[in-house]
Amino acid sequence: MESTQTVHNVLIVGSGPAGYTAALYTARANLAPIVFAGLQPGGQLTITTEVENYPGFPDGIMGPDLMPLFERQATRFGAAVQWKLVTKVDLSARPFKVWCDDELYLGRTVIIATGAEAKWIGAKGEQEFGGYGVSACATCDGAFYREKHVFVVGGGDTAMEEANFLTRFCSRVTIVHRREGFRASKIMQDRAAANPKIDFLLNTEIDEIMGVVEPVKRVTGVRVRSTLDGSTQEMPIDGVFVAIGHKPNSELFKGQLDMDELGYLSTSSWSTKTKIPGVFACGDVMDHVFRQAITAAGTGCMAAIEAERYLENEGH
Repeated sequence: MESTQTVHNVLIVGSGPAGYTAALYTARANLAPIVFAGLQPGGQLTITTEVENYPGFPDGIMGPDLMPLFERQATRFGAAVQWKLVTKVDLSARPFKVWCDDELYLGRTVIIATGAEAKWIGAKGEQEFGGYGVSACATCDGAFYREKHVFVVGGGDTAMEEANFLTRFCSRVTIVHRREGFRASKIMQDRAAANPKIDFLLNTEIDEIMGVVEPVKRVTGVRVRSTLDGSTQEMPIDGVFVAIGHKPNSELFKGQLDMDELGYLSTSSWSTKTKIPGVFACGDVMDHVFRQAITAAGTGCMAAIEAERYLENEGH
């Protein structure tokens, strides 16, 4: 067990673009941050295939290749990465306490970058073809489906928005919803209904996502099931976009930090400050709007600078 006498300047919980960027900036400020990588080191990008919209990579880069570059840059300046999962935190007193099972770490500041995860439908083939025809981000992956026919699964504003966005590239977009009615606002429903490239498949859910592995791994079709009579049919399709929401990884902080009804951590406007001085939140755990690697990295930078200023004001 680490000595409880050691008080670290910065403890960073999470290792996606937000966490590693916070580590880079605080390390360059000689604050010797510790990064807790968690169960999915590198965050959601490690289960993404090609990333074409991250600045500085004009030919694109694979997500699993991009995140080690983030890590290498942060550790070059002195960030220490612990390949451990944070299991408990206590933000009620200073120094703040962070546990990885029975190992206790103390910190003068804590930067939360635990991210979020997409909600999935649980259909057979969904995980197998994740990144190869199954996506939860139209903004990230829509351009790969030029002149293709894709499904968008969901019935809320996100599904309508993603479907409309995808019509910039796709020849046809089908919104699949398990009920007759939508949760989406009327204006978003009307916008989708008025788009000639969008059609609807209602009272229907996806039973299986099918595809091939050779010569190129890709989705080729789906089996759908009627929620009314249980009948099934197979349909050729080029991709499936799941748009039923995201879940922020904020359970550790319930009862300690403010969050909205969906669980996204609340921060001050144009800031990563939470209600507890010295505790900052960045990336997808606090951003339910943009959810991009570049915006996560930007808020990671903000959190690092705010943590540095906090420590300076505290005399550290």
